[in-house]
Amino acid sequence: MHHQFLILDPRKWAMLLIFLVGYVAISGCKSVKPGRHNAFANDGYKLVWADEFNKTGQVDTSVWKFENGFVRNQELQWYQRENAWCEKGLLIIEGRKEARPNPNYTAGSRDWRRSRPNISYSASSINTSGKRAWTYGRFVMRGKIDIGDGLWPAWWTLGVNKQWPSNGEIDIMEFYKKMLLANIACGTATPNKAEWYSKTYNIDSLGGKKWAAEFHVWRMDWDENAIALYVDDTLLNKVELSKLVNKDNSGFNPFKQPHYMLLNLAIGGMNGGDPSKTPFPNRFEVDYVRVYQKG
Repeated sequence: MHHQFLILDPRKWAMLLIFLVGYVAISGCKSVKPGRHNAFANDGYKLVWADEFNKTGQVDTSVWKFENGFVRNQELQWYQRENAWCEKGLLIIEGRKEARPNPNYTAGSRDWRRSRPNISYSASSINTSGKRAWTYGRFVMRGKIDIGDGLWPAWWTLGVNKQWPSNGEIDIMEFYKKMLLANIACGTATPNKAEWYSKTYNIDSLGGKKWAAEFHVWRMDWDENAIALYVDDTLLNKVELSKLVNKDNSGFNPFKQPHYMLLNLAIGGMNGGDPSKTPFPNRFEVDYVRVYQKG
């Protein structure tokens, strides 16, 4: 049998190859979320790190650490690995109702972590402490939050040096008691007492349950001059770094050092409210987190 071969000049072969590579990338759309690398090129930013959560199963422990047990703010949830995983291109952090003994219970203890005989709720908290940290940049997270009573989802950062709050805290996304918050905190002369620069927004003013049923994009722009916090490109809070020097006569500015990030779903506690009438399980879902820097 006689075969005829189609002969293309080298330029046409090159064009065909480019087309095929592009087709493969697009057809595997969950493994490549288009536009992330050059999303902010016009503003002079380059992507330096991202987690797209494009896998099924465990969170990447080369990047993320888990908190365990009862941790802070007298919150009701017991943090554990089982409540965070990746599926369908998303990070899932799930809050659950539990009924089991607290393994650290000590009768008569004055430590709230040990004085509770039982675990009533569980969730997860992951962070990049000791693995990834950044000084300045544009931080972006696309996520969906549940606004049920008692739920306290957050995406935030902490500085790597000094004890809280002198290490500095930035709450890029925080929600509780029907309020969306954008907070920045530095240290004071009193140990464990923060100076807060906070803005709060009633969730109903944003659209309530209908708004919360959709994914939204939270962003922080942080440079040597100021920290600005946004949701869906709407400015929520902006504070000049000159105001954020610790008020302890140290001269230390906790926002001129690297910060690591945290993603968590808390329940109840000092700020979270009462979850007793909220259906469980429920979820904080994250499509991606990205960090861009200039230069």
